[in-house]
Amino acid sequence: MSQRINPTKTKKRRSLTYLWIPLLAVVVFLLIYFEMTELLYVLATLGVTALLVIVATADLGANERSENAMPNAQAAGSGISSNPPKSSTK
Repeated sequence: MSQRINPTKTKKRRSLTYLWIPLLAVVVFLLIYFEMTELLYVLATLGVTALLVIVATADLGANERSENAMPNAQAAGSGISSNPPKSSTK
């Protein structure tokens, strides 16, 4: 199944991301300026934890697809067949 990407939706997400960047920079600057390092530390820890959870759950089904598509990536990159010829023993 192919999914069509709506270009207006992508532009809206991108502009929302560009809005978040200066907003978060101002918040971090204010936390540093007013010496609220404990709050900054907690927010940074929660942010890193959220990022790790997102990365850990993002690629759950890719292992099945990659095994079926390319069983031996090293062999495919070098141009060598991943299935060696069967030797005949007499």
